[in-house]
Amino acid sequence: MSRVAAIQMASGPNIGANLIEAERLIGMAVENGAELLVLPENFALMGLTEEDKVEACEDEGSGPIQGFLSRQAATHGVWIVGGTVPLRSPQAGKVYAACLVYDPSGAVVARYDKMHLFDVRIEASQENYTESLTIVPGERVTVVDTPFGRLGLAVCYDLRFPELFRCMLEQDVELFAIPSAFTAFTGKAHWEALVRVRAIENLCYVVAAAQGGYHINGRETYGDSMVVDPWGNVLDRLANGAGVVCASLDLEHLRGIRRGFPAISHRRLHCCDEAAKRL
Repeated sequence: MSRVAAIQMASGPNIGANLIEAERLIGMAVENGAELLVLPENFALMGLTEEDKVEACEDEGSGPIQGFLSRQAATHGVWIVGGTVPLRSPQAGKVYAACLVYDPSGAVVARYDKMHLFDVRIEASQENYTESLTIVPGERVTVVDTPFGRLGLAVCYDLRFPELFRCMLEQDVELFAIPSAFTAFTGKAHWEALVRVRAIENLCYVVAAAQGGYHINGRETYGDSMVVDPWGNVLDRLANGAGVVCASLDLEHLRGIRRGFPAISHRRLHCCDEAAKRL
């Protein structure tokens, strides 16, 4: 068995301060035996405005945020899913929200750009979000081999689109990492249900790392970071505030569930086949 961790933060607009906090929490996770660590969406920067991420964006392969992630992975000899990092895009005034996976040598082994952008108005809480103003959507599904199984990547709002997860299932995924920053309002209504159903319908582990608390920009995020097993059981969780959620991951347990309850092989429709080829 392996130990995995979801790191929960309440990040602000100061990148340096956020990285110091992330380093502290990474150390806690390592002390708890974690070998795979997942940071939340926007872990290094929750700006005062959406444009702050554009000003702080980095070129792929260089920059203080990417350097930090690489050093932490190499220093501790662990795998790190780096939440999201704002990477430069070809479009002026826009970035990619890139989820980067680092191996224990500090090398990047996978990148996923957030595909579904949060352009919504929440009437009940009078909140407006338009991520497409500053973010270019990704176009590729990402699944990567790790010692913990086939790891698939999704970010926050992606959680609401089951076809993305089915496309990853077509690539033999066994574990999802889902860095997130759900709003307090939508999180209360849907977060746990969505995380658990993605585990249940795909018979996969899920490591869901969230922002959780009050932010200087006025946002409140829901938190409730959790690790869920392929039967939908919540193995560990943290309601709100900064901290670490740890649990054991057992691939033999996963594969045993899939053998005994072969819902995946019982599918009659494989709509992702052609779509995945285009991505």
